[in-house]
Amino acid sequence: MHTPQTATTAAPQSPTTFIDEGFNPTPHEFGVGARFTLAVMAENFAEVILDALRQADATGLSVTTGSVSTHVAGAEQDVMRYLAQVITAAGRSGAHVAATVHLSRGCPGGITCDVPAGGAALRSEIPRLTSAGVDCVAEWALYPLADGGPDGGSADHMREIYHAIDHARTTGVTVTPDHFVTRLEGDLAAVLETIAAAWVLVGRSVQHVTTHASLSINSPSAS
Repeated sequence: MHTPQTATTAAPQSPTTFIDEGFNPTPHEFGVGARFTLAVMAENFAEVILDALRQADATGLSVTTGSVSTHVAGAEQDVMRYLAQVITAAGRSGAHVAATVHLSRGCPGGITCDVPAGGAALRSEIPRLTSAGVDCVAEWALYPLADGGPDGGSADHMREIYHAIDHARTTGVTVTPDHFVTRLEGDLAAVLETIAAAWVLVGRSVQHVTTHASLSINSPSAS
């Protein structure tokens, strides 16, 4: 995926608090961000992708493109706004668009953050997105990467995943279990908001949380 060169802007941050009062990182320091790849099945794919990236609001974000994907770092609200705007703009082209999105926060030992061990977690507000007017289908998986549960209890990643799926059923998107993933269908913004909500809510008690989603718009083989 080819995108414009790295862009960095000053970062207004979403409301956040840290459970451990001795460590109060910014979203950048906590490793909040996303990696995504956009594919457009059209002859003018480069034009569609580059136009979508140019239209998106990167305020508050660091955006870096490599040979495989684009990394976006910043507060959850800013990250999700940017992703929604890029993918929506591409989807409005009418072409079949596929996007692969990887969200992560609290990466211990990562190159973008150095979060202390012990399970402390960042509390953030759920991102809110404006309706896109573009229908989307997504295959979504959530990964609470916890060595121990809250308050020193035992880790239970499936408990967190089931809670996230239960929350997704309250958001208005269509939620369907499938092999190894959960299928989400609805307005693109609502689907992304649902994915982000689980990421943030689980992240209030689990330090390191990642989530993957493969999104499809205007698919010729929709079923």
